[in-house]
Amino acid sequence: MTNKHKCGWCIGDDLYEAYHDEEWGVPVFDDASLFEFLILETFQAGLSWITILRKRENFRKAFDNFDYKKIAKYDQKKIDQLLKDAGIIRNKLKVKATISNAKAFMEIQKEFGSFSKYIWGFVDGKPIKNKLKNYKDAPANTPLSDALSKDLKKRGFKFVGSTVVYAHMQATGMVNDHELGCFRYSEV
Repeated sequence: MTNKHKCGWCIGDDLYEAYHDEEWGVPVFDDASLFEFLILETFQAGLSWITILRKRENFRKAFDNFDYKKIAKYDQKKIDQLLKDAGIIRNKLKVKATISNAKAFMEIQKEFGSFSKYIWGFVDGKPIKNKLKNYKDAPANTPLSDALSKDLKKRGFKFVGSTVVYAHMQATGMVNDHELGCFRYSEV
């Protein structure tokens, strides 16, 4: 156990703390990882993030390790199989959205060369460093997440409202919303 100050939202759960210490807010430029976070955020909509983290390995198994090329080809048989999988969130609309999002993801790759180039273009390729004293001061969305959400929807993505998009931006390091006193703030 470390005595380093951490963001208050993760305190008290080993899985949450490990996620905070190792992943949250670290800039992600790899398309496969960006897709995984996008899908996990999609399923998180309306639920707590810890619920998704606890099911993350199940999601990886169920969704072919988030291989968007495979997911884009899922048929009704695979959808039915997913909806019977108690290890994931069994929401028909979110499962179908994952398939359509995989297709839209690949269209963006074709247009921009990579999804990473597209999404990081919204922040000029570098993280926005916020200065939060307390994690509770973080916004649920911003004009930037509004614009990104609108553009993703225009491109055919589903379950990508501004709050989901902002959470994605936080998770993938597009914005640094670690508390100023958190040991990770300056590290990411």
